[in-house]
Amino acid sequence: MDRGTERTVIANTATLEQIRAAGLDALQRELGVVGMARFLQQFEPGSGDHVEERKTFAGKLGVRALGKRIQAVRRQRRRPGA
Repeated sequence: MDRGTERTVIANTATLEQIRAAGLDALQRELGVVGMARFLQQFEPGSGDHVEERKTFAGKLGVRALGKRIQAVRRQRRRPGA
């Protein structure tokens, strides 16, 4: 049995947990730990409600008003002793 056939047999008979573990092992082997983590982060759905968070943060400010507020905060932070 060649490697391709062997992998197919394993994939067809393995539990989902075994397939998951083999997949993580392959990702780590090929990408390294950091690369594997970055790859997996692409598939995380995130959490929270972006629309509600924006409303809380920005209120009813438009883009220009929000931009001016950000610039004012940055100027204030640059002042000595601020």
